[in-house]
Amino acid sequence: MIKRRNYLNNRDLLKEIHLSKNTYSSFVSDGDDRYDIILPNVDKINIRTIAQAKRNQADRIQKQNYELARERGEKVKQADFAMDWKKIHKTEIVFRVMTHDHIPLHPGRKKNPKTVADHHVQCNFPPFQHYRYNDQDELICVGKSHWDGGLENGNFSKSHGKTTNKLARMYMKLCERYGTRSNWRGYTYNDEMRAQALLQLTQIGLQFDESKSENPFAYYTAAITNSFTRVLNLEKKNQSIRDDILEHAGLNPSYTRQTENEIQMQKEWPDTKTTS
Repeated sequence: MIKRRNYLNNRDLLKEIHLSKNTYSSFVSDGDDRYDIILPNVDKINIRTIAQAKRNQADRIQKQNYELARERGEKVKQADFAMDWKKIHKTEIVFRVMTHDHIPLHPGRKKNPKTVADHHVQCNFPPFQHYRYNDQDELICVGKSHWDGGLENGNFSKSHGKTTNKLARMYMKLCERYGTRSNWRGYTYNDEMRAQALLQLTQIGLQFDESKSENPFAYYTAAITNSFTRVLNLEKKNQSIRDDILEHAGLNPSYTRQTENEIQMQKEWPDTKTTS
């Protein structure tokens, strides 16, 4: 019997985010696209981070082998696939370094630049480069984000990639499920809320930074909440304008405005019941 998996979980979201970002990137060979550790700069590559990268790779391989065995229907434990990280050679690990070195400069993009990113062309997600050691124990670049073609003869590009179909479906599922919550599903403009949230996800979905968090679900949920709230506030503002126009014309406003007026009158003039 195949166990039903939760379609929306951080592991699957991280996988699709990674695959989507790879479509905007260029790598020297197969395997260079899979990183084992994320670092802020090349200077952070040392004995300690190399050991941590080996541990991360060993854990990833252990989980992959365990999942494959589970899919084949085998009754196994994750500990059965444990591997010694010390046996992993230094040349087998890949470092992801967050950097703007290969991103063109854009003077004047920000009036008062405060970060390194403000001096460069705006990207749809934080740029990075992949490094690994060769057989001569030299650290070489084996991949660049926002890059089309070879690392030496290619060029900067931020429009040749795409969001994977599976990640797009996840966006849609997130917006649909969020729209069915009890505090949102009763609004007549619920469809517009979902549409705005979906548009927001397509714009900022890949901006999720794996170096700062491993919880894209919370990141996307916060973006959806802001989109729903923005539409709600806009609709309330428009409704208030319509009610003002109706009252000025001597007509009955919306039931919401009538209810608010009744509540306000009760506060100003407490109900004094007379006995017959």
